[in-house]
Amino acid sequence: MAALLVAAIPLAGPAWAEALVDARGTPVGTPDTARIVSIGGAVTEILYDLGLEDRIVAVDTTSTAPARALAQKPNVGYMRALSAEGVLSTGPSLIVATEGAGPPEVVEVLAASSVPVVLVDDATTPEAVAGRIRFLAAALGAEERGAALATEVEQGFAALAETRAAIRTPARVLFVISLRDGVPMAAGTDTAADAIIGLAGGINVAADFSGYKPMSEEAVLAAAPDVVLMMTSGAHAAGGDVLALPAFRGTPAAANGWLVTMDGQSLLGFGPRTPEVARALAAELHPGQIAKAGTP
Repeated sequence: MAALLVAAIPLAGPAWAEALVDARGTPVGTPDTARIVSIGGAVTEILYDLGLEDRIVAVDTTSTAPARALAQKPNVGYMRALSAEGVLSTGPSLIVATEGAGPPEVVEVLAASSVPVVLVDDATTPEAVAGRIRFLAAALGAEERGAALATEVEQGFAALAETRAAIRTPARVLFVISLRDGVPMAAGTDTAADAIIGLAGGINVAADFSGYKPMSEEAVLAAAPDVVLMMTSGAHAAGGDVLALPAFRGTPAAANGWLVTMDGQSLLGFGPRTPEVARALAAELHPGQIAKAGTP
């Protein structure tokens, strides 16, 4: 949050560099951006959009947009299961990582190395997405492109708000991040899933708890979701006939066969594509109220 607040101050030149701090409150200074390791899908997406592709020497497994990132760059592994040796072996001059990168002890080792580490906040609000773009642009010397990209994203969120205003009957949504022995691990408040549901104009039926927690069959039945939302990619991708599981029988979602699946990083990454992704999700959740993109 400190990074976002500082990034909002319209400074320029050396004064900007001195004032800018990352998500830990650590001064960014003027880092060497010749060889960047980018960790976190939203971070990588922003760096590519800022035109810094040629400076990126490695990415993590969540860096799925653009697709060429993982296809062309060395992979340092999953952002929450990093190896300090693996990251440093790529010879970076700078490590840029989302705040959720880990394990914490590995991030501490990286921070104690001779390579500067810049941590980027992972808040899930429209303001935070635009703030991340401006922060990274300022930190890496791409202010002009960053300002244009941030403005474009802000306009996308503004258009999304107008779309939400047209929703007459919000869908009641249960986001299931995984299934273990048929028991759904659902997203409560204070999660990226809760945030994307809200941006899409839906109602999170698991809003009575925080974080990701298992829900019993009775709890799911009482929540009465109209639709179950899951991911199509990653270790927690939806598979098989999810709605036929006992946990979902008796819900409106099962009665209507309403299962929506979307790319996990797109849904939960909160990068530059988020307004577009939330708009697409809104159309999936509210057929007849919101037209899909490209539909007259």
